[in-house]
Amino acid sequence: MVGATGTPPRADGSGAPVTDRLTGLGTLESLREAIACIAAERAADPAPFTVGLLNLDGFKPINDLFGPQSGDDILCQVAERLLACVPDGASVMRTGGDEFAILLPYVFESRTAEKVGAMLKEVLSAPFDIGQSNVRLSASAGFAIYPFAGSEAGDLIKSAATALYRSKRRGRAQITVYSHEIAQEMRRATQMEQALRNAIIANDIDVHFQPIVDLASSEIVGFEALARWCDADLGYVSPACFVPLAEERGFIDALSETLLRKAAETAVSWPKNIFLSFNLSSAQLIDPSTALNVLAIINRVGLDPRRLDIEITETAVMADAEMAGRVMTMLRNVGTRISLDDFGTGQSSLGRLCDFTFDKVKVDRSFVSRLTAERSTEHIVRAIVDMCDGMNLQVVAEGIETAREAEILRKLGCGMGQGWHFGKAVDAVAARRLINENATRMLSLG
Repeated sequence: MVGATGTPPRADGSGAPVTDRLTGLGTLESLREAIACIAAERAADPAPFTVGLLNLDGFKPINDLFGPQSGDDILCQVAERLLACVPDGASVMRTGGDEFAILLPYVFESRTAEKVGAMLKEVLSAPFDIGQSNVRLSASAGFAIYPFAGSEAGDLIKSAATALYRSKRRGRAQITVYSHEIAQEMRRATQMEQALRNAIIANDIDVHFQPIVDLASSEIVGFEALARWCDADLGYVSPACFVPLAEERGFIDALSETLLRKAAETAVSWPKNIFLSFNLSSAQLIDPSTALNVLAIINRVGLDPRRLDIEITETAVMADAEMAGRVMTMLRNVGTRISLDDFGTGQSSLGRLCDFTFDKVKVDRSFVSRLTAERSTEHIVRAIVDMCDGMNLQVVAEGIETAREAEILRKLGCGMGQGWHFGKAVDAVAARRLINENATRMLSLG
């Protein structure tokens, strides 16, 4: 096995190790030396070469589950596989933790780098043997090509790290080759992150409320709380951009707590028959403190937990089904209702209805938008409604934009709906106005 001899790590003149004790591979310092050497050789005619960084996806949970010795075994197997499959002339280093570097002197352009990345990804997707068990992992990679991504070792490694980070942002087992466009994208993301963190601290994130109505009477029965942010420099930023960013950068809890507090402070003054619907992210459903945090916020504000609906998606549930179940159970035990959002878009939504206890199902807008054009969609929605009736679940249709869509859904037995036909998301003052107007209208109807 690579590194099994236990040979003490060699060091350069500065004392920095250039051989990794565990795997026998070169280290970050030896990578820097190798880059500088190739760059010097090609100084007169700077022919391109490529640096790649690979990071194992999900290594830490495996290391935690099976123990550090098994983790070390996996790292050694990764080293062996990389050494066995890299192109001629290439070097492999372990640059730290579960990160490896590949120096490719004869890879000159992006397409070839992507092919090498795909090959390495495939090699690392095979099971790893850890004694009586085997595990599967994936790897993400980022590549940088000299001299376009940097002419110095530090700059080139930094560019490869930027490309790797973008791969990790896109999900598991991704490959990215550095470009100036990618660098600009990452700089924008960092700028947005800092602005968002400051906005949360300054209490500048707003909450708007979209009405949810009873389709039979058009009476407002609730509002969904939706995040809104307008930055002095960035302008209006879509929640589809900044909410995932907060999840990715690890401060979704701070954002969510700010939004829930503001939403609850508004909802507590509404008539008691109107509920507040609030979304939790997948990151929050794997945190055992989420339920307690939610209840602490609404208790401080004075909002009855029975007036709170928590919306979660199937994807969020499946991030850690066991922990999600605990969070949901704690909330339901105090009367909070749980809605399965975006129903019909996941791969096994029916299974989720059986595995967990929900109070409501929200039919995804993709079904609603096709109601007037595809007769088959009516049959699908009717089947969903009938199934939910049989399971004692309420149904809310999302994205209703026309009176015709609302009428079809009402005839199909759907109980509630929301969408632009009934009103866009509005601020707290406008939401109160809608409640008052709705109450007046209901009184006039007797």
